[in-house]
Amino acid sequence: MSDALSTEANVGVDPVGDDHGFDMDRLLGWLQDNVAGFKGPVTLFKFKGGQSNPTFKLVTPGGAYVLRRKPLGQLAGGAHAVDREARVLSALHAQGYPVAKVHGLCTDDSIIGSMFFVMDMVEGRIFWDAAFRDVPAPERRAYYSEMNRVLAQLHGFDPEAVGLGDYGRRGNYFERQIGRWTKSYLADEDAGRDPGMDRLIEWLPTAIPKGDESTIVHGDFRCDNMIFHPTEPRVLAVLDWELSTLGHPLADFAYHALMYRMPPDIVAGIGDSDPVSLSLPTEAEYVAEYCANTGRDGIPNYDFYIAFNFFRIAAIFHGIKGRVARGQASSAHAAERAAAYPRLVALAIDAMEACR
Repeated sequence: MSDALSTEANVGVDPVGDDHGFDMDRLLGWLQDNVAGFKGPVTLFKFKGGQSNPTFKLVTPGGAYVLRRKPLGQLAGGAHAVDREARVLSALHAQGYPVAKVHGLCTDDSIIGSMFFVMDMVEGRIFWDAAFRDVPAPERRAYYSEMNRVLAQLHGFDPEAVGLGDYGRRGNYFERQIGRWTKSYLADEDAGRDPGMDRLIEWLPTAIPKGDESTIVHGDFRCDNMIFHPTEPRVLAVLDWELSTLGHPLADFAYHALMYRMPPDIVAGIGDSDPVSLSLPTEAEYVAEYCANTGRDGIPNYDFYIAFNFFRIAAIFHGIKGRVARGQASSAHAAERAAAYPRLVALAIDAMEACR
């Protein structure tokens, strides 16, 4: 999950000084060899925000590019896989899906110290407020419809046909995910046990809906992970594919739809507002639109998918709580997330109770 709690902290770029650690001569040589039409010189900026993969803006006389690199140092296995991100972007761009064009992936750590890829810089608007208050009220529904359409389009791709048939494990998605986050929760004794989480851990494996599906899923599909056209309700690029894999499309959609129940001070959401008063579709209308976009006849057990996603986020925040307790996460941001953990558990319980 990307950090998107503060517009001021996340928007824009900062100049990069001489301590960036890049060998600019080697980087320039690689860019000239691998990016068609590239011509220097380059001015380097670093994007603000909490990206787990450091992201830079490269400004040249002919235009701008974005460089995403793997962090330096020892990393957890499988984490920060910029090569996977470059792969899914390239595959989807070839299908006309709204993502930035990737120009090249560099797996040679000697160029700038870690693996990286370079893609187009897409100019437009990012909305950090899920209510889209910066948009005139009569236009807001169109922005929601566009997000819905773009996610449905993603779920409509055949992974094999677009070259992503081996992009993740198929089948038993919920069993695997519930097991993973249960193990994470139980292992972190410093964060303590929670009666609500214990109830969820007991109930979720027994409530998994019958049937299984496997599509390309984004994993973090939120309004603040999209670049919209400067003036139109049109997505130009979906960002932040670090959590993408093959998974269940209804888990992916329900994560996106959490915005209807999510308090805005935790993650971008409108959980404290009446969507009709904001000139937005209701949650039921939004679900119906996704069904229309994907040819579904409703989503039975919809609240299970909501409960699962709140459980997953609560487990992540439980881990943050443990790091705060151990003194391994001293920032106010981490402390705020740890404090929000009980509310996420309560929201998961609410959805669980709605299933009964």
